[in-house]
Amino acid sequence: MPKLKTHKGTKARVKVTGRGKVKAMRSGKRHLNYKKSGKRIRQGRTDLVIAAPDAKRIKALLPYE
Repeated sequence: MPKLKTHKGTKARVKVTGRGKVKAMRSGKRHLNYKKSGKRIRQGRTDLVIAAPDAKRIKALLPYE
């Protein structure tokens, strides 16, 4: 059976934790920040734990992670 290829776009955007959860950065922080409140920008600093149904699809794209 041939090796599976890792989806590089997914690998750049998410990390799989030691317990198998999938973490990703929150969206909406790159530009147009002058109109966003400080609270909104601060809350965007933390990583987001992806929900289990979506995590299952993401893990299929990262076979060796």
